[in-house]
Amino acid sequence: MFIDETQIWVKAGDGGDGCVSFRREKFIPRGGPDGGDGGRGGSVYFQAVENLDTLIDFTGKHHWRAQDGRNGSGNNRHGADGEDLIIKVPPGTLVYDVDLGLLLKDLNEVGMKVRICRGGRGGKGNKAFATATNQAPRRAEPGKKGQERNIKLELKLIADVGLVGMPNAGKSTLISRCSAARPKIADYPFTTLEPVLGIVELSDFRRFVMADIPGLIEEAHNGAGLGYAFLKHIERTRIIVHILDIMPTVGSEPAENYKAIRHELEQYSKALAQKEEVIVANKIDLDPDGKIVKDLRKKLNKTICPISAVTGEGIKELSELLWQKVKTAKSGQDDSSGEKAGSDYVLQ
Repeated sequence: MFIDETQIWVKAGDGGDGCVSFRREKFIPRGGPDGGDGGRGGSVYFQAVENLDTLIDFTGKHHWRAQDGRNGSGNNRHGADGEDLIIKVPPGTLVYDVDLGLLLKDLNEVGMKVRICRGGRGGKGNKAFATATNQAPRRAEPGKKGQERNIKLELKLIADVGLVGMPNAGKSTLISRCSAARPKIADYPFTTLEPVLGIVELSDFRRFVMADIPGLIEEAHNGAGLGYAFLKHIERTRIIVHILDIMPTVGSEPAENYKAIRHELEQYSKALAQKEEVIVANKIDLDPDGKIVKDLRKKLNKTICPISAVTGEGIKELSELLWQKVKTAKSGQDDSSGEKAGSDYVLQ
């Protein structure tokens, strides 16, 4: 099951109470106060880790709480600090404060960690209040309450290349050819009902991540088909691969299908529509003389990469082209980003 949004309640641990105690030992008539301080409550962290690609761990568990600090005790014994709660999420998870309507952190890299709720401070024992004029204080502080928040988690998959196109254009077949991903493939529309990630392996240890999302149709921005439910999963991609079925079964024209999908991308996000695009004409095994692809190039006046996801023709060339474009995009991003921020982040 693919879960990409959820809402939970998180709370840091409360601090332990300070202790009121007096030293009572044989032969020590004036022992004085010896109440220890309470321990600090555990804090709540979110951390992006590998091998997670869904928020399914949060289904059925909506309350997350760190451990409370222990109370102080006599003989100047400090209460134990509460254990921090580290909640593991997939890379690409956005953490929102629901009540404030605020994005707290975008955990877009493996290893990034953010403190969302700070544990409560432990209260001081009566030993801390002893003075020259008050040598036997009979008061101690209670522990402070830990912070709590209503949190919304939203997952946007991280991939280098995103596949878009009409249903049955061949996106799932292509990703199954390029990678070890095995999405459902059938001869009816909307066989892909959730995003699929695949790692494309090339020679010399080169690789990039490809994402397949459910097909779009005209009027998707008004809820037609599966609507825009999964378009957010290609917002982070560097390259968009627009796959066209050169012989669509519904009788539509490939050029018109291209324009319809481009319109839907623009309706969803101008930034997404402006990403670098590679147009792929699929099913060229049904066009042995190449007339359809040639006509499509004239109508769109764009560079088109012909492939057959079924026979594998053109797949290697397309993979190499995508690798070069991803490499160029990465190098350009690294040059403009300057110094890289640290992986740990604390919200005050």
